[in-house]
Amino acid sequence: MRREHLQRLGLTALVLAWCFDQLFWEKEPGISFLLFVLLCLLAGMLLTRGEKLRPAASSLLLLAPILFFAGMSTLRLEPFTLLVNYGLTLGCMLVLSLTWLGGRWWRYGASDYFFNTLRWVGDLLVKPIEIVAPRRLKDEADNPLEGSSPAEAAQHPGRRLAMSILVGVLLALPLVILLASLLAHADPIFAERLQALFKLVDLEKLDEYLFRLFYISIGGYLLSGVFLHALLSSQDERQSTGEKPWPPPFLDWVEAVTALICVNLLFLSFVVMQLRYFFGGQANIRIEGFTYSEYARRGFGELVAVAVISLQLLLALNAITRRIDRKSRWAFSAAGIVLVALVAVILVSAFQRLLLYEAAYGFTRLRAYTHVFMVWLGILLLATAVLEASGRMRHFALVAVLAGLGFGISLNLLNVDAFIARQNILRAARGETLDAAYLVSLSEDAVPELIAQLDGGRTSPRVQDQIGASLACRAAMQPQQARTESPRPWPSFHWSQERASRLMQSHQEQLSAYPTRRLTDGWHVSINGFERPCLSAD
Repeated sequence: MRREHLQRLGLTALVLAWCFDQLFWEKEPGISFLLFVLLCLLAGMLLTRGEKLRPAASSLLLLAPILFFAGMSTLRLEPFTLLVNYGLTLGCMLVLSLTWLGGRWWRYGASDYFFNTLRWVGDLLVKPIEIVAPRRLKDEADNPLEGSSPAEAAQHPGRRLAMSILVGVLLALPLVILLASLLAHADPIFAERLQALFKLVDLEKLDEYLFRLFYISIGGYLLSGVFLHALLSSQDERQSTGEKPWPPPFLDWVEAVTALICVNLLFLSFVVMQLRYFFGGQANIRIEGFTYSEYARRGFGELVAVAVISLQLLLALNAITRRIDRKSRWAFSAAGIVLVALVAVILVSAFQRLLLYEAAYGFTRLRAYTHVFMVWLGILLLATAVLEASGRMRHFALVAVLAGLGFGISLNLLNVDAFIARQNILRAARGETLDAAYLVSLSEDAVPELIAQLDGGRTSPRVQDQIGASLACRAAMQPQQARTESPRPWPSFHWSQERASRLMQSHQEQLSAYPTRRLTDGWHVSINGFERPCLSAD
């Protein structure tokens, strides 16, 4: 890569790091995350075009999930969904950087992701030094401008001088700021003179500026490593296909099949015991002395853990087991498919217990997450059985990635907090208890659903009052937060907050029927003359 191209890349990385500072410093994430992702993608494409390179078509497919999850981060405020959106966006951008020019991410195995990510981290830390510093020293000795002849260099006598001065200024700037800060603290007159000279700079915040300059520099360095890897190394992807898979198989197939059979026998005994509950219903559960809710509470989380561990066991044995002939491959596949089938039954048992738990106590965030996760875990188990039967377990990594993306998409489309509000209100309409305080604790994602239920009038007057009281509590608590916090800057704009705020303002007259006041133990709301805390169970 030519020196001027390296300089352009480094400058682009520094500008992006500065944009990150402007978008996120002392600001809550909002539309800023989407904007920064778009800036990074645009910068990568412009740098690629400047090098006259072309990204792989299969890598461009990753732009769809990146833009979806980054965009949904501006539409969903439920904490776990937001975390999933951030994580999947950054994860897809990592894979995009790994395979920008090669585009073979869809053929990766688990070990490929691991080792290529380690290689990416190494390039992130080392490549800017290896490419920029050594070449610069060599160029100064041999040729003032890489890729230019001496005659061309002579035509630009000021370029090298200007770059040297710029580098010197950048090297001295942190020290100058630090010393100026110390002198300003030592002498108020000197501080006043500096303040007059730099009216836009608050000398009391010089320490903050120094820190921000430091992390902008670090961010620019790391981003330059990301771009350099994408432009110089992403076409040379290393894959573990071929004669030397990693890790090399070392376990005899008889030992592996025996281990699987032992686990299968354990699972079979459990499944046989579960059949009476699948088909016998509540009567058989009460024979054992348990109610529906007690039975539901006992271990649906443990059953999900059993399913996850069993899947990991099958994958580990598949990687380390030697299968040298058709008999060994058939025996291992048969035992593995039986394991997957039994785990699927156990997962159905866990799902049934979760349904019973929700019927008894209603929906919470954790139960909603588990609901969606179990569905995608079941799909992953089914896909694993198909891959094992067809001898294509190497594609498991791709299937797992797609299942992870499906899980994230499902959470966003479900709108977890709105779903919880809707389901719990429907339970209350059937005569169950409504935890109105839990409605208050949900994010702004739930407000449109609560307003719709309040306006719809499809529930009893008691439930309507609980919904109205929860919204009144929310309206009372939010202005208090606004008075104690600075106005929200534009990078923190979030559509869910904006929509919830508009709906709440449009229903102020309706919510005034539920007066609120703040006492020593928190906010209280009055429902038909009876006062109750906003953040306690009904």
